[in-house]
Amino acid sequence: MSPTTVKPKTTTKTKVKLERPPLYKVILLNDDYTPREFVVSVLKAVFRMGAETASRVMLTAHQKGACVIAVYTRDVAETKAKEATELGKAKGYPLFFTTEKEE
Repeated sequence: MSPTTVKPKTTTKTKVKLERPPLYKVILLNDDYTPREFVVSVLKAVFRMGAETASRVMLTAHQKGACVIAVYTRDVAETKAKEATELGKAKGYPLFFTTEKEE
């Protein structure tokens, strides 16, 4: 009888490195026609901002021409920007939100 060699069973573990999804900024663009109070109400409704924060963000956009509202994953950012823009459009205002990939 010949001796049998038993090979130990080896397993290889592969570490999976999960990357975070890219983030997108939601940007409010200023216009000279949409009432400030309406912009504040949209920021409160869509982006869940408090009245003080929404007013500060609206004024920043008014003074600088644009303001980053929040940063989300792509789907969330695009959905919120579209929802906020459509609220303005429904009232006949040129209110516009856009998205941009965060670098």
